[in-house]
Amino acid sequence: MSWVNLKIGTRLGLGFTVVLLFLAVVLGMGLVSLANTQSSLDQLVNDNNKKLEAASFMLGHVRDISNAAGMMVLVADEAGKQAQLKRASEARARYAAGRATLEKLVKSEGGKVALARVDAALAGAEPLTNQLFDMALKNMTQEATEHMVGKVAPAIDNTLGQLFGLIEYQTGVAIRANAEAQAQYESARNWMLGLGLLAIFSGAVIAWNITRSITRPIHLAVQVAQTVADGDLSSRIEVASSDETGQLMRALQHMNASLSKVVGEVRGGAESMASATSQIAAGNQNLSSRTEQQASSLEETAASMEELTSTVRQNADNARQANQLALTASGVAVQGGDVVAQVVQTMDAINSSSRKIVDIIGVIDSIAFQTNILALNAAVEAARAGEQGRGFAVVASEVRSLAQRSAEAAKEIKLLIDDSVSKVEQGSQQVDVAGKTMQEIVSSVRRVTDIMGEITAASQEQTSGIEQVNQAIAQMDQVTQQNAALVEQATAAADALQGQAGHLSQAVSVFKLAGGADQLVSRSPAARVAAPATSPALQRAAAPAQAATPRQTLAAPQPKPQRQNPPALVAQGAEADWQSF
Repeated sequence: MSWVNLKIGTRLGLGFTVVLLFLAVVLGMGLVSLANTQSSLDQLVNDNNKKLEAASFMLGHVRDISNAAGMMVLVADEAGKQAQLKRASEARARYAAGRATLEKLVKSEGGKVALARVDAALAGAEPLTNQLFDMALKNMTQEATEHMVGKVAPAIDNTLGQLFGLIEYQTGVAIRANAEAQAQYESARNWMLGLGLLAIFSGAVIAWNITRSITRPIHLAVQVAQTVADGDLSSRIEVASSDETGQLMRALQHMNASLSKVVGEVRGGAESMASATSQIAAGNQNLSSRTEQQASSLEETAASMEELTSTVRQNADNARQANQLALTASGVAVQGGDVVAQVVQTMDAINSSSRKIVDIIGVIDSIAFQTNILALNAAVEAARAGEQGRGFAVVASEVRSLAQRSAEAAKEIKLLIDDSVSKVEQGSQQVDVAGKTMQEIVSSVRRVTDIMGEITAASQEQTSGIEQVNQAIAQMDQVTQQNAALVEQATAAADALQGQAGHLSQAVSVFKLAGGADQLVSRSPAARVAAPATSPALQRAAAPAQAATPRQTLAAPQPKPQRQNPPALVAQGAEADWQSF
């Protein structure tokens, strides 16, 4: 299959696929290079540096051991020697920890060999330092000094030399890793630059080829469309490819043939359309008259519904006020019931207090009786005493007299209290009856309140329903008026369409059909169709009837858009006729 016969989408897809493949290769190489560089950096930072740190750590503690050994020889007191011995022990422990860390990190054979040399050197130096410590603790200063100079110092120097060798080995490994990372970076950079330049060149070539294969056929299609726009339908259209541009040229070829056929048919149908539009205009006139009559009837119905709505709304307001009064009366009755209940409680408290007073009076009467008996006994004893008890007899007589008067007063008070208790009990019974009566009144008022609430709710629902009916009638009136206006507009449009049919016949004569050029028909200026006078129904449609605002708003129908009269055609040459058509 030829390149030009491929679909535009296929060509674009192939071009972008090639470019994307280049980009994918460049991206893949970049990712691989980054991964290698990351691995090298990780080895350099997280491996080699840690090894160097561990080796340096071990080196420092070997020096601490050496310094402790030297100080053991120089220090004379026992405390100082013990401090240096402790220092050496701690340095050995820290050295062992650093050595364990380094052993975990060392993976290469060269590193293991260097570490083994360090271990061997330290193994030879450690017994010598122990002997030095023993000599120093035994105060063998001369022997310890000779041992230090002759054996310990060379052994420690050998250990330090092996540690320096280990550090130099790890430093060389780090330098080689850095060099390898740099080489990988330069290689990846060169490959990415080469592939990037190749991708740019390939993309430019593909873009130029695809653009050229699209713009040339489109330019030809524009020329064909311009020829048709000029009214020349006799041109010959050739199709040279099968892609989207070829399909566009083939569609223009079919459009040219179809348009030639349509123009011929339009010429024949213009006269038939003129006859039909005259009949439509007559029918629309009759329909307009009947629609106006219907609109008048709906206006009268809407006025009646507004009066009914006002009456029902007034009834609903009265019911609402009555309901409010009933609620107020119910509240007052409830308060009265509460007051009566409080009175009942107060009477019960008074009755209880009166009974307690009766009990207290009984106690006083008992005390007076006992006092009288005691006074009588005292008088008897005074009589027995003779002259010596005469004064006591007088006192006993007075006490007896007071006790009798107290008993009589207590009896009178008891009679009064008994009468008061009887009356309080009667009042309490009457208050109980009044409380029950108030409860019945409250219950009755509540039932009346509930009934008034139901009446109010029913009145509100009735008002809402009538308002909705009123709104629906108002909307029907508005729609009817709009229909009347639309009928009048349809009549005017039919008249205008009848005039435009003649203009259409003149307009299509400008086209040149295949098989020879038609003669350009001379045309006289077409008179503009006068718009009919606006009827009262149209005026009512412009100002819709105001209906009472309903409690629930109904969705008002959207008026149909007014049909615009088609523009009058003016004979100003072939170009104006083509634009109007």
